[in-house]
Amino acid sequence: MISRSYTNLLELASGNFPVMGRERERRRLPRVMTVPGSISEFDDDQAYSASSDNPSSLASDRMIIVANQLPLKAKRRPDNKGWTFSWDEDSLLLRVKDGFPEDMEVLFVGSLSVDVDPIEQDDVAQLLLDRYKCVPTFLPPNLLEKFYDGFCKKQLWPLFHYMLPYSVDHGGRFDRSMWEAYVTVNKLFSQKVIEVLNPDDDFVWIHDYHLMVLPTFLRRRFIRLRMGFFLHSPFPSSEIYRSLPVREEILRALLNSDLIGFHTFDYARHFLSCCSRMLGLEYQSKRGYIGLDYFGRTIGIKIMPVGIHLGHIESVMKLADKELKVDELKKQFEGKTVLLGVDDMDVFKGINLKLLAMEHMLKEHPMWQGKAVLIQIANPARGKGIDLEEIQAEIQESCRRINENFGKPGYEPIVFIDRPLSASERMAYYSIAECVVVTPVRDGMNLTPYEYVACRQGIPAAETDSNPSGPKKSMIIVSEFIGCSPSLTGAIRVNPWNVEATAESMNEAMSMSDSDQQLRHEKHYRYVSTHDVAYWSRSFLQDMERTCLDHFRKRSWGIGLGFGFRVVALDPNFRKLSIDDIVSAYIRAKSRAILLDYDGTMMPQNSIIKTPDSDVIAILNKLCGDRKNRVFVVSGRGRNSLSKWFSPCRNLGIAAEHGYFFRSSQDEEWEICSQSSDFGWMQMTNPVMNLYTEATDGSSIELKESALVWQYQDADQGFGSAQAKELLDHLESVLANEPVAVKSGQFIVEVKPQAYIMSVMQLLGMILLKGVSKGLVAEKIFTSMAGSGNQADFVLCIGDDRSDEDMFEIIGKAVSKNILSANTAVFACTVGQKPSKAKYYLDDTTEVMTMLESLAEATDSPASSDDETD
Repeated sequence: MISRSYTNLLELASGNFPVMGRERERRRLPRVMTVPGSISEFDDDQAYSASSDNPSSLASDRMIIVANQLPLKAKRRPDNKGWTFSWDEDSLLLRVKDGFPEDMEVLFVGSLSVDVDPIEQDDVAQLLLDRYKCVPTFLPPNLLEKFYDGFCKKQLWPLFHYMLPYSVDHGGRFDRSMWEAYVTVNKLFSQKVIEVLNPDDDFVWIHDYHLMVLPTFLRRRFIRLRMGFFLHSPFPSSEIYRSLPVREEILRALLNSDLIGFHTFDYARHFLSCCSRMLGLEYQSKRGYIGLDYFGRTIGIKIMPVGIHLGHIESVMKLADKELKVDELKKQFEGKTVLLGVDDMDVFKGINLKLLAMEHMLKEHPMWQGKAVLIQIANPARGKGIDLEEIQAEIQESCRRINENFGKPGYEPIVFIDRPLSASERMAYYSIAECVVVTPVRDGMNLTPYEYVACRQGIPAAETDSNPSGPKKSMIIVSEFIGCSPSLTGAIRVNPWNVEATAESMNEAMSMSDSDQQLRHEKHYRYVSTHDVAYWSRSFLQDMERTCLDHFRKRSWGIGLGFGFRVVALDPNFRKLSIDDIVSAYIRAKSRAILLDYDGTMMPQNSIIKTPDSDVIAILNKLCGDRKNRVFVVSGRGRNSLSKWFSPCRNLGIAAEHGYFFRSSQDEEWEICSQSSDFGWMQMTNPVMNLYTEATDGSSIELKESALVWQYQDADQGFGSAQAKELLDHLESVLANEPVAVKSGQFIVEVKPQAYIMSVMQLLGMILLKGVSKGLVAEKIFTSMAGSGNQADFVLCIGDDRSDEDMFEIIGKAVSKNILSANTAVFACTVGQKPSKAKYYLDDTTEVMTMLESLAEATDSPASSDDETD
C-alpha cells in the first residue's frame, strides 16, 4: 500500500488534487461499510470495494441523482433565523423520478443556490434529508467562484460551445487554480454521495459538465458501483476538445462510468472520436447499442434527447388561464402575428442574429410592417457569462434601431422583455405566439420548442379562452445547431449565421396555411407527448441496468493513480501465470508443445532492433534440445526474416505469415498451406491499395509472399480508420470471387489466401476450408503429435495480440476434437492484463523471457534425453 505522504506528493506534483487551504470537513462514516478491496490508495480516505458480485433487482434498488444544484428553492426567513425550502417545480431533475419504478427511492445530491452559514449547515442538512431526501453539498464562496464562475463558465462552457480561448478577453486562458477548484468540488460531491451510498443496491446518476470527474472519485471507492453520466450540453468535435489541457483527465474520468448519455448522435460521435484520437479506443455497435471497450469493461453510449413534463406544463397553463394573463396578451397583440423568442442572456443564444433576421424580413417583405411582432424574452444569465455586457449593449442597440425604423404609434416590431418572468407568464406568451424562433449558434438541448408545442396544444378536456375548441396549430423555426433539432422534423431548420435565410424562414412560417401548420403541430405533439422526461429517465435506467449486468460477471480491480485510475475487468478464471506451477507441470510432462509469438512476446513492440539477442537464442536452443519438446515460433513476419534470425536454432519450428509457410525444423522444407499457387488476386489487390495509400498520408503497403497488408499506424487515426473501412468494403467487392480472405486488424487491412487445412476430421472423410491463421497452425501441430502417438500432455502458448487469440481459441476446443487429452496441462497465456481468451497473463516481455528461462533451466540435457524411451 502506498503511503499517504507519497500519494499526496504525487497528487500535488500532477496538479490534480491540491490543498485548497480550507478547513477539513468533519469526517463522517458511510451509511454502509463495505469490504476493503485491492485498489491502491488514491487520497487520504480508505478505499472500499462493493462486497456483492451480483446486481440487485430493481424492486429493492435506489437511485441517487447527483447534479450541481438540488431541485430546491431556498429563502431566508423574515426574522433572519433559519431557512424555508420548497421544491423547484421548474427543475428538470425533479421530474426524472417519474420514469422510475414506483417503489424506487430517489435521493438528490447537490449544492444550494444560497450560502448557508457553517453553523447552520448540520441542521439544514438534516432537515433536507428528512423532508426532501436531499443531501446538500456546501461549497465555500471562494471555492464556488473558482469552480462555477471560473472553470465551468470560463473554460468548459465556452469550449463545449466551440469557443476557443484565443485571448484573455475572448474565451479566457486555462487557469490551473480553477481546474484545481473543479477537482476539489467534485471530490466534495463524492464525499456526500459516499455518506448515503449503499453500493450493493444503489444506482448513481451524475448530471452535466459540472461533475465530469466525479465518476473517478466514486469508482475508486466502489468498483462495482452502478453509475451513469448524462451530459446536458454539447460535446465539441475532437479538434476543439483537444485544445483543453486536461482533456485526457476528463475523458478517463467519464470512462469510469458504466453508461454515458448524450442528447444527439453528433455529440456522442464527437466524444467517441476524442476517445479514439486521444486514448486509442475503438467503439462498436452491437444489436443497436454502442459500446466502448475500456480495459475489459464495455462502456455504454446512450443517445436520447430529454423531454418535458407535460403535467407540469398543463398545471402552469391552468394558473396562467386563471390569472387571465392569456387574455391580457391577446388584447395587447390583437391583430398582430406574434413571433416569440425565449432565451437566456448568453453569447451563444444568437439573440442579436434573430433581431437582424427580423429587421431583414421587414425590409424584404413590407406587408408585415405593422403586423408582425417579435417578442424576445431574455432570461437572466446563469452565471458571469463571457462578453455579457457587450452582448446586452448590442441587443439593445438593435432593438432601438429596428423600432425607430419600422415602428409607429401603437406598433413596435420588437418587444424586448429583459426581466425574470414567472412560469405562468412564459406559458401565456407561448399560447399566443404563431411561431417560436429558437436560433442559438450552439446549444445543448433547448426545451423551448417542446414547451411551446405543449402550450399550443392547450389544456386537455378544457374549453377556455386559452384552449379554443378549434384545430391546434403551431410553427417552429429552429437552429440546426441545437440538440432538439433532429427530433423536430416538421420545424423549419435554419443556420442562424445566415441572417437572410432566417428572415425568409420567418416569412415562410407566417405565410404558411393553417392546415399545414396543423399537420406540423400534430406531428410535433405526438413526439413531445410520448418522449417526455419520464420516457427519457426510464430508458436511461434500463440501459444502465443492462450495461452493468456484464460487469458483475467479471473479476475487477482498480489500478492507476490520479486520473489514470481505471477498473480492469477480466474473466473470473483469468490470472497471472505462476512460474512455479508451470515449471512443476513442465517437469512432469512427457510430451510438450510450446508455441511462441515473436513481436510483443519475446521482443518488445517498441523495440527499434527487431533481431533476437543471444539470450533469446540460447533459451530457445535449450528448449529445442529436449526431445520431449516441440517448439515453434508462430509469427506474422515473413519466412526470410524468421529463417535468418533463428538460423542458430536448428530444431526450432517456424510458422511464418500467420501460418501460410510452415516447417518443423531447418532440416525440413517449407510447407505452403494453400489450396493453389495462383496469386493473380495480388494483381487485382495492389492497384486498389495503391489508391488508398496515395490518398492517406502516413499509410503504406507491406508485400509478403502470401499476403498484401495495408498499414495506417502512422496516419491520422480518424481518417485512417475511415479509409480502412472503405478499403475493406472496396476489396471485398473486387475480390468477391477470388480464393482470398480480406480482414481488418490493428491499424491494418490484410488480404491473404484461404487454405485447405487437413485435420483429424479427415478420418471421417471431411476437409475443412478455413482461412490461414495462427489457430490452424496450433491445430496442425497438435494433430501431428496425436497422429504420431505422441499426444501432448503439456501445452504452452504465448502471444500478445488479436491474431494470437485464434491459437487460444483452438486450444480451448482441442480437447473436444480429441487432439488433446482432458488431462493435458494447458497454459494459454497473453502478454499484458487485458481481455483475452487465454486463461493466464504475464505483464510484459521481460516476464515472458524469465518464465522461458525457468523452463530452460528445468529442461533435460540432450544426452539424458537420448537415453529416454518414448
